[in-house]
Amino acid sequence: MSSISFIGLGGMAHAIAARAVAGGNSIELIGRDAAKAKDLAATLGGGATAGTFGTVPVGDIVVLAVPYASAVSVVTQYGDALAGKIIIDITNPFNADATGLVVPDDTSGAQEIAKAVPASAHVVKAFNTVFGHVLAQGHPLDVLFAGDDAQAKASVSAFIESLGLRPLDVGGLEM
Repeated sequence: MSSISFIGLGGMAHAIAARAVAGGNSIELIGRDAAKAKDLAATLGGGATAGTFGTVPVGDIVVLAVPYASAVSVVTQYGDALAGKIIIDITNPFNADATGLVVPDDTSGAQEIAKAVPASAHVVKAFNTVFGHVLAQGHPLDVLFAGDDAQAKASVSAFIESLGLRPLDVGGLEM
């Protein structure tokens, strides 16, 4: 199985991490609120641990589970700590009232995040089309994913399968 770090402690992080623990993955939870990270790790069980915000994530795969409005600033703050990592972007780049996108027409939110991570890191978009409360129900679901690096996409596909979900590759980050 995989070693997965989650940056963010909200509902999506909880839902994906719960399935990840059930799938036998090693889980690290990271958030600005250390007590909340420890509480979530204890709730999940399965050896889940709490990491320290801003330090190098333990996982080979890092799930960026923060709102899009803060995603670029979070990965910029982490900087070289994300070198060599696969970053799963679960965000949706909507404006505050969800009536439009906050990225230009010629790019995607994932592409903007990819510009901010170290060159050796690979961003894969996934989970942004599935709601956390639906994931938490435990049903088998389809998970669309996109990325520009074949090895990173293969790793994310295997991770998605470990959650009891069906990965569907939809192409590059421009998708």
